[in-house]
Amino acid sequence: AAAAGAGALKGAAALVASRGVSSGPRRSGRVGATVARESTEVDESSSNEVWTAVRAEFPVLAQEVSPGVPLIYMDSGATSQKPRRVLDAVEEYYVRDNANVHRGAHLLATRATEAFEEARAKVASFVGASSPSEIVWTRGATEAVNLVAHAWGDAHLEPGDEIVTTVAEHHANIVPWQLLASRTGAVVKYAQLDETGGVDAAHLESLVTRKTKLVALFHVSNVLGCAAPVDVAVAAAQTRGAPGCAVLLDACQSVPHSVVDVRRLGVDFLVASGHKMCAPTGVGFLWGKAERLAAMRPWQGGGEMIDTVTLSGTTYAAPPARFEAGTPPIAQAVGLGAACDFLADLGMDPIAKQEARLAAKLERGLLDVPGVAVYGPTDRAVPLVAFNAHGIHASDLAFFLDQEGVATRAGHHCAQPLHHALDADSGSVRASLSFYNTPDEIDAFLAHLKAVLAFFADVKQAPAAADS
Repeated sequence: AAAAGAGALKGAAALVASRGVSSGPRRSGRVGATVARESTEVDESSSNEVWTAVRAEFPVLAQEVSPGVPLIYMDSGATSQKPRRVLDAVEEYYVRDNANVHRGAHLLATRATEAFEEARAKVASFVGASSPSEIVWTRGATEAVNLVAHAWGDAHLEPGDEIVTTVAEHHANIVPWQLLASRTGAVVKYAQLDETGGVDAAHLESLVTRKTKLVALFHVSNVLGCAAPVDVAVAAAQTRGAPGCAVLLDACQSVPHSVVDVRRLGVDFLVASGHKMCAPTGVGFLWGKAERLAAMRPWQGGGEMIDTVTLSGTTYAAPPARFEAGTPPIAQAVGLGAACDFLADLGMDPIAKQEARLAAKLERGLLDVPGVAVYGPTDRAVPLVAFNAHGIHASDLAFFLDQEGVATRAGHHCAQPLHHALDADSGSVRASLSFYNTPDEIDAFLAHLKAVLAFFADVKQAPAAADS
């Protein structure tokens, strides 16, 4: 079954290439595939043939949530589904290679260590790192941000120093900096939105001063679906910030969808979570420039992260081991390595182009539904749209969509300050797609949405009719 699945995937990847969409060179330096209207002017029938074969690699998508009601999974922004190649890789590790890494003298430990470090090398290659030693394993992006806040921030920030971020960040890129500010006496400053609904680049630049030690921002918003002005942030940090001002990028919503090259971006740190890029939960990574990592002190103490330990003191291992105390997420890392292989074989450029088509169709369809408010600029970098329907709570709307098999997400999406800025304090509904979604699923989603809205309209009219 595994061989058949791999063969189907290779065939699909070959078919992608045969349609004139080259998967290499993979690292072009683009940041996402902006949804332009002309991006939909392609031969969609031939493209759908390719991606139908790819979709078959994800067994969870074939289920029915109730008899005759197929699953329509539109929550990939929260977590992606996993292809057979990743599932098989994790199972093979546990069935064949399960052992702790690095210090064992037996065969299983050797194989486990090789698989673990090969996965690190695959992640490094996937994001364009100079060396695998620039990749630090974490439980996810949240832990990676907190690692930087403690291991770098505690040593570099003093009272009166500034941290610049944006109002549109995930809580994982706000709360650690607020905690850091409370420990050090630093100040957190927030760039606001502009008239298009994206981050105001001019305001962001103006906030960076000679007191700014860190600029932290998203690469692609998990609510707005747009890219942040990363080039403006990097230039401001280098020319307006304090000497050594660092830039941290939350790439959770960009790495799964398009080419990401850390060296071209010019940032100092980048974080991402495996479970959003077809890998298992419980693993993510921090990429850091080698010189930044080398100058950072440990965050947690224990095994693996030491050089020598005596009763009078301890010396520490070089990065990345310095930041990986204890037994790491071995099987999960192996799964992330397999996910990088899977995505690279498909090609990030073909993925971005397919998702641009889906994003344009999804956004256009929602904009055509009366009473629906769509958030964010129209130049979306990923197939993700947050919206609300007038007079209906987001949780109610998502609940009724779920009854029709449509899996969306309702709430603040870990972005309460952003929803406050959008005047949507009760939250929003988010439909987030991946390359394994289909145009037919978007059509079904829109039809179900219109039916739910019609149901609520009838419910609201019923008391008025009774009174009359």
